[in-house]
This record gives sequence, C-alpha cells and structure tokens, in this order.
Amino acid sequence: MEKLLPRFLEYVSVDTQSDPNSNTTPSTKKQWDLAKKIVLELHQIGLQEVTIDEKAYIMATLPANTKKKLPTIGFIAHFDTTPDFSGKNVKPQVVENYDGSDIVLNKQKNITLSPDFFDDLHLYKGQTLITTDGTTLLGADDKAGVAEIITAMEYLQEHPEIEHGKIRIAFTPDEEIGRGAHHFDVEKFGAEWAYTIDGSQIGELEYENFNAAKAEIRFQGRSVHPGYAKNKMVNAIALANEFLSLLPKHEAPEHTEDRDGFFHVHQISGDVENAKIEIIIRDHDEEQFEARKQLLLDIQEKIELKHADAITINITEQYRNMKEKIVPVFHIVEIAEEAMLKCGIAPIIKPIRGGTDGSQLSFMGLPCPNIFAGGHNFHGKFEYIPLESMQKAVEVIVKICELTAQRIKV
Repeated sequence: MEKLLPRFLEYVSVDTQSDPNSNTTPSTKKQWDLAKKIVLELHQIGLQEVTIDEKAYIMATLPANTKKKLPTIGFIAHFDTTPDFSGKNVKPQVVENYDGSDIVLNKQKNITLSPDFFDDLHLYKGQTLITTDGTTLLGADDKAGVAEIITAMEYLQEHPEIEHGKIRIAFTPDEEIGRGAHHFDVEKFGAEWAYTIDGSQIGELEYENFNAAKAEIRFQGRSVHPGYAKNKMVNAIALANEFLSLLPKHEAPEHTEDRDGFFHVHQISGDVENAKIEIIIRDHDEEQFEARKQLLLDIQEKIELKHADAITINITEQYRNMKEKIVPVFHIVEIAEEAMLKCGIAPIIKPIRGGTDGSQLSFMGLPCPNIFAGGHNFHGKFEYIPLESMQKAVEVIVKICELTAQRIKV
C-alpha cells in the first residue's frame, strides 16, 4: 500500500479526459501527459521492451523467471477518463478508518457521499477510502487499474521466488469513447490471453458483455403554415414521438437489470421538417439482440403504411458479446477465479451491463476477461475506491501469474 496509494494519487491528478468529437488518437493531447509519466515509471521499475507508439499505446514486458515453457499472458488498463464529467483539477480525499457514516465531500456546496443512498459503502467500514472533493470525478476508472498493474509488476520484480512466465502489460487511450482497442496491435503484444483490470467492486470477474448497436432514425416531415395545414402538414416531431410510443415501455435502462436487454433513447432533436432520434440497442443474447434490431425496422414499416418514405434507419453495430470467444478457452476464467479465492476474495461472476475493450480484443484474437479494479460510482462526483480493494487487485494479478506458471504448460 505504501507504493500503491501515492502512485494512484499521482495518476488521478493528471487530466486525461477523452473527447468523442475528436478525430485524432489519442482524442485529446492531455492524455499524453500521463502516458509519458507511465513510460518513465516503467523504465524506472526495470521492465523491458517498454514502447509507446504514435497513438500513445504503451506496452512493456516482465520477462519470465523460469526456463519452463509457459504461455505469455497480459494485463491491460486504460488511462483516459470519461468525457461525461470533469477530470480536471482532481483533488482526492483520503478517508482513513471509515466509520460508516456520511462523508462530506464538499462542505461549501453541501455535497455528501452517504451510505443511505450508496449502500455499498457499508461493505468498507474500517477501511481507507479515496473519494473526490465533490467537484470532479476521481478517475479510478481506470487509473486504479493502471496503478494496480504497475504495482503488481514491481512486486514480482522484487520477489523472484514467485515463478512466472513472460508477462506483457499495456495501457491504452480513449477507452471511454469506445476506441481503446481500435489501434491495439495484438500481434505486437504477443500474449495468448490477457485480462483487462477495469471492473468495479472487489471480486468482479466478467467474461460476458452486451451485444451493442446504435440506431440513427431520421424523420422527414412536410412543413406547411399551421393555419392551412389540414391533410397537408407532416410533422417530423410527431412521427418521432409515434415511433417512440411503439417501443416496449419497460425495456429501457431504468427498468432493466442483470441480463435484461434494452432500448436506450439517448438523443432526440428536430423540427417540423426534420427530426432525428439516436437509440442504443443492448442485449446479452444474440438472438434477442437481432430481434431488437428487427423491431425497429418493423416499427418503421408500420409508420410508413401511413407516411411513405418518411423514415430512414441506419443501424451500426458497435461490439459483440465476448462470451463466444472466452468459452473455448475457459481455463483463463478459472485461473482468475482460483486466484481470487486464494486471495480470500469471493468471486462475483456476472455479465457486464456495458462494453469493454476486452470484447473488441477478444474478437481481434486476444481473449480478454475483465477483473475488478475496485472502484464505485464511476463517471461522477460520488466516485470512490477502497485502498484495500486496490491492494487485493494487486494480489490477484500476482496470483494469476503464479497460478498460470503452475497450471499451464506450452
């Protein structure tokens, strides 16, 4: 913990917010500030093959310390933070021996982190919590993962008695805007499998995620003076409203959980002549995912019986459920599960209600389950992380390396 906490606090002090409206990689120049710090630190702790490419993808190697023929495994985290909430001038607060009561994040603005609302705080009574000051996010997503991976590599360097094979690590930009794996060189990375350290609560182990698509629906109306509009005007806004009324009312994010899929209407704009809706489509089950896409087309057809050629739909797939790529090599999940158990952690194996770089990487040929980093309430001012959960993440990474050397032979 002596190394882990200051390392994490240094990382979160650097603003690395990504930008979905940028066409560059990384999407913001300020991501380079932390990327360069990380590269310097990897050299300082003695890792080999430390590289950073022109798009700020960082890779490094901890060489094997055994002559056994073992698989090369990897650990991956991202260093950008969400564009949805400020990551500038982060001022983390360290709450030691948390007593289970409300934590005042910002007295002046009356912002409080309360277990009455965030009941998971009850799990961490007596532990050390790192919180925000109520004005920014914290950045544990995923600077905690970065700090944990580097700390684990440093620990293995200092404890050569722990046998392990070659270990590759990587840190990426722009994960928060869905581009973290877009320029990841799987061949260069050279691992047989890897783990993203990017989950939330201690114990999380995930190898399923949503199938995901985005639908852009445009409505073509006909504007006529409202005083003379009878049987002439076609209001694009009204068409958009009719379309939304035909979606299943309880299949929205606010009504779903676990493996439930949903339609999420996340943007609407327009006027009488033209309107546009953007809908996010999510489902873990591939057959139901396809049925959701078809439902949008069926609604289009129904409305166009009254208003021909008034609607166009463009559906773009975003990512797929990595389960199909993980199940054939399920031992990589079993190793992580065993590592958690040996570290005194009860594994929480559940599907991700979202996406992960691990999904894209799995379909690029690098099977990549997701492991907890330890934080809660990501992407906002109530974000916090227990230091003890971060320490356990370090222990799990080390134990995975050790168990792989014991269980798997090439």
